[in-house]
Amino acid sequence: MIEDTKKEATESMDKAIAALQRDFNRVRTGRASLSILDGVRADYYGTPTPLNQMASLSIPEPRLILIQPWDPKTCEAIEKALLKSDLGLTPMNDGKVVRISIPPLTEERRKDLVKVVRKMGEETKVAVRNARRDANEMLKEYKKEGDISEDDAFRGQEQIQKITDDYVAKVDGLMEAKEKEIMEF
Repeated sequence: MIEDTKKEATESMDKAIAALQRDFNRVRTGRASLSILDGVRADYYGTPTPLNQMASLSIPEPRLILIQPWDPKTCEAIEKALLKSDLGLTPMNDGKVVRISIPPLTEERRKDLVKVVRKMGEETKVAVRNARRDANEMLKEYKKEGDISEDDAFRGQEQIQKITDDYVAKVDGLMEAKEKEIMEF
């Protein structure tokens, strides 16, 4: 029972870390990255479609993203989708490909992005702590029902706390790496 509880808590914490990594991939740094286009969907014959399913995406230069649609007629739809997105990027459409130039970030914008990253990290830490709370409540319930002894419940809570500390350290490491990447010129 204690092992099942620890496993559930670990799975929940893993999901929180995975979500944080996905969110961090969407945070724009000074370099071109295809992951910033993950949430963008363009109208493809009446269906909102992810860009990677309707075009070839590449990074020919460090500050340039090239979108080459398989159907050149969709260039305009891709351009509209990029303008509507909250990326703050201006696409250039020449009828065959769409180019996105990634402007260098200002110092002020970098500091704002670091604040966003810290907020995301704190939200993930809250999710990790919520998983710990749920696991501890399960252990208390098992103890109350007589399924485990008080010593086992205490040991289980200590083990879950150690797992929580490890995951909080992982979040801190991810935040630190992303902040370093953002502040890099």
